[in-house]
Amino acid sequence: MLVRLFVFALLRAFMTQFKITPLNAVHRALHARMVDFGGWDMPVNYGSQIDEHRAVRSDAGMFDVSHMCVVDIAGAGARAFLRMTLANNVDKLQTPGRALYSCMLNASGGVVDDLIVYYFADDTFRAVVNAGTADKDIGWLGQLNAEGSFGVTLTPRRDLAILAVQGPHARLKVGQAVPTVQQPGEALKPFNATRVDGTPFGALMVARTGYTGEDGFELIVEAAHVQALWQALAAQGVKPCGLGARDTLRLEAGMNLYGQDMDENVSPLDAGLAWTVDLSGERDFVGSAALRAQGQRAAFVGLVLDKDPQGKPAGILRAHQKVLTAHGDGEVTSGTFSPSLQQSIALARVPTAVSAGDTVQVVIRDKALPARVVKLPFVRHGKPLV
Repeated sequence: MLVRLFVFALLRAFMTQFKITPLNAVHRALHARMVDFGGWDMPVNYGSQIDEHRAVRSDAGMFDVSHMCVVDIAGAGARAFLRMTLANNVDKLQTPGRALYSCMLNASGGVVDDLIVYYFADDTFRAVVNAGTADKDIGWLGQLNAEGSFGVTLTPRRDLAILAVQGPHARLKVGQAVPTVQQPGEALKPFNATRVDGTPFGALMVARTGYTGEDGFELIVEAAHVQALWQALAAQGVKPCGLGARDTLRLEAGMNLYGQDMDENVSPLDAGLAWTVDLSGERDFVGSAALRAQGQRAAFVGLVLDKDPQGKPAGILRAHQKVLTAHGDGEVTSGTFSPSLQQSIALARVPTAVSAGDTVQVVIRDKALPARVVKLPFVRHGKPLV
């Protein structure tokens, strides 16, 4: 009896310390290595991070991203609200299901969060925001809604779960696991979403988006059905993948990670995200005045560390390492060893005069090692680009 009470106490303490997704028990049954990720108990890998990375590049892998937060935005003022809230222009969204990637900025032009917003009707939008910033984002949106008297309703949907199924065979295997998705999924263009009713897992929102540089779907499903959906995908050979592979995949694809490559003190113009900022016309959005006044103050580039004379990696690139250039110093924002390239790669913020083809030096353990500046991404659709 004492042992049972002790175990219960430990479990209760654990539950109060970490947030968990509806798939937490599944991850543990698969003996995943779990880590604290922004207060969430999440799988970093299920054995071999390299195998998980390669599965996504060559076949299909799935990630539990239910820690991210779906926020429904509804009301007659929804479009006007998002037009003011986001750096990208939601007026680009005219077809139901169309998605838009954007940053949400503060008045100083820093990135509050990066997110995807989906358009379903002029009074119905859906945003998916990052897990670590969700509470802050919802508070910020609520403040802007009240200040602007837009009258929209903001509804965080913690009753929903999200699976990302990625890889060259991802869409095929989703169709095999959920036959009712096959036809609408095949018709779905990149950066579009659709709702599929009548599946064995209830209504699914199927979005042809992702964070790996590969094709695939992000599936939003009622939390009560996500375990069954996970098992159906696993039965079709979709490999469970953790946060470790997700990070190496996104870095190879040249995709930013909030909190590392940008944050509230970094402009999207200095984080390689100018393509997500629409400064055309006279649209006024939060942070627009600051962006127009500051302009771009840094370049965001890819780095490939040169190998040593024996052809082996000379070191591993990591965040916060100093980058020495002929035009001044910069800093690595994200770095890793690339399983696809078998070289150390990084994203870095450097002086604007630095460009692809330049050679710079990265300080690793007090040694300045040479690296090539390359255009992003490093890998796309399984093919090395550098």
